[in-house]
Amino acid sequence: MFQSIQPAPPDPILGLTEAFVADPSPDKINLGVGIYKDAEGKTPVLQCVKRAEQRILETEATKAYKPIAGDPAYGKAVQALLFGADHPVVASGRAVTCHTPSGTGALRVVGDYLKQNHDGVTLHLPGPTWANHPSVFKSAGVPTTTYTYANADVTGLDFDGMIEALAQVPAGDVVLLHGCCHNPTGIDPTAEQWQKIAETLAGRGVTPMLDFAYQGFADSLTDDAVGLHALAEKCPELIVCTSFSKNMALYNERVGSVTFVGETAEAAQAVLSHVKLAIRTNYSNPPAHGGAIAITVLGDDALRSLWEQELAGMRDRINGIRQTFADTMAAKGSPVDFAFLTAHRGMFSMSGLNKDQVMQLREKYAIYMVGSGRVNVAGMTEANMDRLTDAIVSVL
Repeated sequence: MFQSIQPAPPDPILGLTEAFVADPSPDKINLGVGIYKDAEGKTPVLQCVKRAEQRILETEATKAYKPIAGDPAYGKAVQALLFGADHPVVASGRAVTCHTPSGTGALRVVGDYLKQNHDGVTLHLPGPTWANHPSVFKSAGVPTTTYTYANADVTGLDFDGMIEALAQVPAGDVVLLHGCCHNPTGIDPTAEQWQKIAETLAGRGVTPMLDFAYQGFADSLTDDAVGLHALAEKCPELIVCTSFSKNMALYNERVGSVTFVGETAEAAQAVLSHVKLAIRTNYSNPPAHGGAIAITVLGDDALRSLWEQELAGMRDRINGIRQTFADTMAAKGSPVDFAFLTAHRGMFSMSGLNKDQVMQLREKYAIYMVGSGRVNVAGMTEANMDRLTDAIVSVL
């Protein structure tokens, strides 16, 4: 059976990390994988997480299975973070939340739910989008297509083109949007543009699906939810996939959720029953430890305050290093003006480098980035900035 199997191509992002690890260069730089790095190039464990884990260790009394949808306290905490505890969507019972194995697991749960209950629905993805989005939904058997998002040089939003495309989406389909810190471009709509997006989708009878993996990484926990709140106000139904991988740096704990908002509480509960069936035949119930961390941090005033301080520190470092990179490239006479990067948010932007230039950076300078030219700006530090910018100027 296995003898005829040929090796599969490496994942374009995680495979890049494998190549980076194998590179013997002492000066190598990784701008590929989507993970936060501090000023020393390390991915830290947040102090609020350490303190929460200590508390869990001291009080944990069982390792019994969690319910299919996860701990009810987890779902309540996620909804309060997304909408606010008193938001009409929450207070009316129109929102139901399941704890999933991170944001990717949430996406797959949605894919399975759509395939099993709304077969024939097409999912519309922004162009460009996270490289794993099409693959996740293809594996679930959900057809996808692309709508206009970024402009031709991927430095800004083609808003007119986006609205024109969304206005053509057939009623009953699903449109995926990035809640903030769009991956891979870092380009987000303004609050006013979110209102227009929500009105357009509501008018078409389309269900929005928000991939909200970076709440708190753009401007603030509250400001980053402006798109979510616009959609919740205008659209009777909504799907939200979230993750604590980035904003709590819980990458290897795989802590995520999927929230379905129905037009009524009864409709939401009916959807939840089918989502549970999809989960049961996939991973059965979620891992407990990471969810317990999130519940502990969000449910304690002191830990919550510490978390928001640490999150602000990560956000400020990323925004600051964007400015440093743009200024340094300008000072070195770069033929490309990278000032557009300073308007972007989150860890990612499209650099504009082509595949040949990306390969030159890898082969000559041990600088790794995705073939599309997407860069994780969190991989830039004060220590590697000079070498990095010299190399990019040389290939430009």
